Amino acid sequence: MESAQKPARVRILDAAHDLMLTVGLGRATTKEIAKAAGCSEAALYKYFESKEELFVRVLSERLPRLTPLLSGLTAEPGTGTLEGNLTRIARQAALFYEQSFPIAASLYAEAQLKRRHDDALRKIGAGPHLPIEALDAYLRAEQTAGRVRAGADTFAAASLLLGACAQRAFAYDATPDGERPPVDDFAARLARTLLGGISVAPDDARP
Repeated sequence: MESAQKPARVRILDAAHDLMLTVGLGRATTKEIAKAAGCSEAALYKYFESKEELFVRVLSERLPRLTPLLSGLTAEPGTGTLEGNLTRIARQAALFYEQSFPIAASLYAEAQLKRRHDDALRKIGAGPHLPIEALDAYLRAEQTAGRVRAGADTFAAASLLLGACAQRAFAYDATPDGERPPVDDFAARLARTLLGGISVAPDDARP
């Protein structure tokens, strides 16, 4: 079989992604993931220390890559237009949350499971707060570069943008047509609206 020719780590990630999507993170056990990957549970733990680490790797390697985009932009503030960069971020974030929400949603049905999961994420230095902190860091870098207004609350701006992207993943299922706003238009509108509150006004940019 083609899947058997893939490296074990790749098979495990593929199986974890499929199971987390179909049965939810809470019910996707390492035993079932290993079975679906065609390996032993002991073999799974050679590559991943816990199911939580496996979950984080699925998010970072199988879903739209948000963190590398934010890291790259933060390293080179002033590159491209601020509106263009925020549009890229919003688009990637919207797609990331759209694909990650069905995986993580089952956690919210069991408070005890959610607490255990959050504790495990803290131990490995992961969690859903990190993209907000990364976007905040990017906006602060642009603030230093003079493209974001000096008095702008960059953390609030990051929370607003990513919060809207996360909400898009589930808030529109009950609308008459049950369709999410198209991602490209959605991202562009978010970026333009956010810029109205944080960008440097033309008069402020004059020496």
